Amino acid sequence: MTANELRAAIERGEFDAPTAGYCPDNVQANLVALPREYADDFEQFCKQNPKPCPLLEKVGPNSSLTSALADGADLKRCIARYKIFVDGVPSQEVKGIGEFYQDDFVFFLLGCSFSFEDALIKAGIPLRHIEEKKNVSMYTTNIPLASAEPFKGEMVVSMRPIPAERVVDACIITAHYPGVHGAPVHVGYPELIGISDIGKPDFGDPVDILPGEIPVFWACGVTPQNALLQAKLPIAVTHAPGYMFVGDARNEDYYEILD
Repeated sequence: MTANELRAAIERGEFDAPTAGYCPDNVQANLVALPREYADDFEQFCKQNPKPCPLLEKVGPNSSLTSALADGADLKRCIARYKIFVDGVPSQEVKGIGEFYQDDFVFFLLGCSFSFEDALIKAGIPLRHIEEKKNVSMYTTNIPLASAEPFKGEMVVSMRPIPAERVVDACIITAHYPGVHGAPVHVGYPELIGISDIGKPDFGDPVDILPGEIPVFWACGVTPQNALLQAKLPIAVTHAPGYMFVGDARNEDYYEILD
């Protein structure tokens, strides 16, 4: 499927799965939508935490239609699963947010590590969650974020087991994509970043770490969902972890040459 075909299938209710591995050449993005009165503070939060919250596009208020990542995709209904927060509590997951939409909503699309996975695969680095058709493993850490009240908290990371001899390659490849989280924030030793049981991710699915593999951790766009728990906004909307917005923009557009 093209990205446009995937979004259309989502809108028809024919696609409901994590988007890792789909439309591999196309950029994927995390979503946060919140009332206008909190938008400036959230944008500042993103600017102060560019690793987990790289801002790709801002939409609204009074519109839910994208322009930079896709031409006119409607953010109210083109993601397979949305997560609704009420007073800081995740209350439910829904297929579309029409009944929750407010004209003053501002939508933020943030870079996603799914966007650099095709580069890793093309370099011969295996990704187990894609091979096993699972959601990527994600964990809340003890890595503190820069606060922009009312947004604060700790970073969420995604984990991929990487063969030890390819860890340096994975770091270098992903460093070329700073707009979609870039290089890892931690390699090995999950307990040092507050992960007590790597077999029990906070979001997504567990995957085996085989002999000769090292867990490698990248900043994750689920991080704002942790911040929303503490901000306790009356209403906010995000994507469900792993169920991303898939745009028409190409991953190659976010490749940067390193100095």
